[in-house]
Order: sequence, then structure tokens, then C-alpha cells
Amino acid sequence: MLLVRMTDRLTKLLMILGAIWAFVLCFFILADIIFRALNLPISGTKEIVANSVVIIVFMQVGFAVRSQSMLRADFLVIMLPEVLQKLLLILAYMLGAALFLFLLKAGIKPALRSFANGEFDGEGALKVAVWPARFAILVGAGLAGVNFALLALVEIFGLRIERMDL
Repeated sequence: MLLVRMTDRLTKLLMILGAIWAFVLCFFILADIIFRALNLPISGTKEIVANSVVIIVFMQVGFAVRSQSMLRADFLVIMLPEVLQKLLLILAYMLGAALFLFLLKAGIKPALRSFANGEFDGEGALKVAVWPARFAILVGAGLAGVNFALLALVEIFGLRIERMDL
């Protein structure tokens, strides 16, 4: 249960930070639109937004998994017997954990290489570092993988944990 509490706190923190960053990004985009109308676009907006979207998504994916609010199409599954439904749910959680943990493993070398080489996106007046987005993918994928694994263990052993909400 200590692991659940720790991941829950980290998951909520990252979700809140991602939401704040998305809110700030809205004003940045709005400013760019206004300045474009005045023929004074903000340099690097495209690069900042592109990298920010990746960061925001991966900062919030752990919360989406843990709060069990990932998109589900269970219109066929609900017609199956309850035991089979539970087995499919466990399988889905394990596949989700495997997917995100493989993403974590696959992203380690590119993230380290990006940081070591000082990889940047964009040209001209403003270049945006790529490594924060790559490390956000690692953190988000790792946390989502752990949360999927925890949900699978909860289903397998019939444990009770509170559903995570804001």
C-alpha cells in the first residue's frame, strides 16, 4: 500500500503540473496569435507547443491509467460471463503495463543521447531543447506502466484500493 500511496502522490503531482503547463501554454498561443495579427510572430512557438504537448500528455497519462479513465470500448466484453470479464481486464492491465514499460525501456537511450548531444528543435532565433520531452516520455511511461501493473495486481488478488480522483 505504501507503493500505491507514493505512485498516487507522484501521479497527482504530475497531472497538476501538466494541467498548469497546458493552461500557461494557452496564453502563450494566444499571445502568438495576437502578435501574428500585428505581423510580429513569437519565434519558436511551433517548437515550444510541439514539445509541450508531448510533455503534457506524458505527465498526465499516469493519472488517466490510475483513475481508470482511459478510453474503453467494452460493449462486447459486458456480454461475457463475469469470470471471463475479469480475466480480460487483468490481461488488458498486463498488456498496458508491458506496452508502457517497453516504451520506457526503448526511450532510455534516445533520451540520454538527446541530453548528451544537446539536441534542439527549430531553426533561427529560438531553438528548443528536445531532452525534456524525451525524459517526460520516460517518466510518464514508467508511471503508467507501474500503475497498470498495480491495477492488475489489485484485480488478481482482489485487493481494495480507492479509486483515484481529484
